[in-house]
Amino acid sequence: MRKGAKISQARRLRKAMTKPEIWLWGSLKSQHDSGLVFRRQHPIGPYILDFYCVKAKLAIEVDGEHHTRDEQIIRDQIRDAYLADIGIMVHRVIARDLLMDPDETITGVINVVLARLAELGLPLPSDPA
Repeated sequence: MRKGAKISQARRLRKAMTKPEIWLWGSLKSQHDSGLVFRRQHPIGPYILDFYCVKAKLAIEVDGEHHTRDEQIIRDQIRDAYLADIGIMVHRVIARDLLMDPDETITGVINVVLARLAELGLPLPSDPA
């Protein structure tokens, strides 16, 4: 897919986010003041990442039920391997967990981001909430 087409597809996906993605995005956006900046529906190579923290080189994927199907599991493994090869770690969040306990799930995501920054030897943000 051409770069322009990938960007257009990302824009369409931003307008069609699921409820769990919307909740997570609201929380991730609020981290900006602490120095954590996230992008949503961010194109990288042949893929569009649900959320991406450039500083932490971390993709956050919200997985719905279709990610439990064998063919999707294989696609996700290929995608994760591609991203790992270019230095991007992938953290998967179960959509159902965001619906059932958004606060705990979002806290878990922020903890993964902080651990990734520490792993990369980068300074931690001032006050992630």
